[in-house]
Amino acid sequence: MQSLIKSAFATVALLAMTTAPAFAGYLDRIRADNVVRVCHWPAYYAISFHNTKSNKLEGIDIGLAQELAKDLGVELQFVNTSFATFVKDIQSDKCDIAMFGVGITAARAKDLDFSAPYLRSDIYAIVTKTHPTLKTWEDMDQEGHILVVQKGTYMEDAASAFKNASVLSVVKFQQREKEVRSGRADAFLTDYPYGKKILVTYDWAKLLEPSAPFYKTEYGYAINKGDPEWLAYINDFVKRIKADGRLKEHAEANGLLPIAILE
Repeated sequence: MQSLIKSAFATVALLAMTTAPAFAGYLDRIRADNVVRVCHWPAYYAISFHNTKSNKLEGIDIGLAQELAKDLGVELQFVNTSFATFVKDIQSDKCDIAMFGVGITAARAKDLDFSAPYLRSDIYAIVTKTHPTLKTWEDMDQEGHILVVQKGTYMEDAASAFKNASVLSVVKFQQREKEVRSGRADAFLTDYPYGKKILVTYDWAKLLEPSAPFYKTEYGYAINKGDPEWLAYINDFVKRIKADGRLKEHAEANGLLPIAILE
C-alpha cells in the first residue's frame, strides 16, 4: 500500500511539474531573465523617436522606459512595433509592455490592460499653408475633402465624427505627410506630439486646432491581459514618476508638459 501511495504522490508531482506555467507572471520572468522588453514605435516624435542624424532613440517614453528598467533593476530591450501591429505583438509575447503614447480606447481595452494615464491630447489637423479652402477646423468636414489618418491609431475612431469628408487610412511611415503635401489629400489628423514634429520639420505645414475639445484621449502603458501583479506594478510606477517629478522632468525635456497628467 505504501508503495502505491508513493507512486500516486510521484505521479501528482510529475503532473504538477509538467502542467505548471513557465513563469507565474511577467514580473517573475522579467526578474529571472534580467530584462524588460518594451514595444515602441520609432517614428513618434517626442514620444519614441529614432533620430536618424544621431542614430539614437529619444522621447518621453524612451526616457521613462529607462526609468522603468532602473526601478526593476534589469536591462532594457526595445522592440520595434507599430500602431497597426502592437496588440498582436503584445499578445504573441514579443514584448512585456508597450510604451509609446498608446491612446486608451474601448476597442484596445478589450485586448489589453492599461495603466493609469500619464498624457492627454486632443486631435489636430495638418494642412498646407496654401490650401485654398481649409483655413479653420470647421472647414474640414466638406464633401470632396480627403482626411488622412494613420492606421491603427485612435484618429481612425475620431474621424467617424466627420460626416461629409472622406477618410483615408494609411500604414507607411510619413505617408500622411506625402498625401497632404502632394495634394492627393487635404489634411491629416494627428495629436499634439506629432503635430509639433510636423511644424518644426516642414515649412509648408500649418496646424488647425479645434475651437472646442474634439476628441481628447488619455495615453497609458499597455500590457497583456490577465496579469494583475504586473499591472499593479506598472500603475505604481506611473504613480511614482508623478510623485517624484520624473514624469514632469521627461515631459518638459520633450516639450510635452502641456499634455502631461502630473497628478
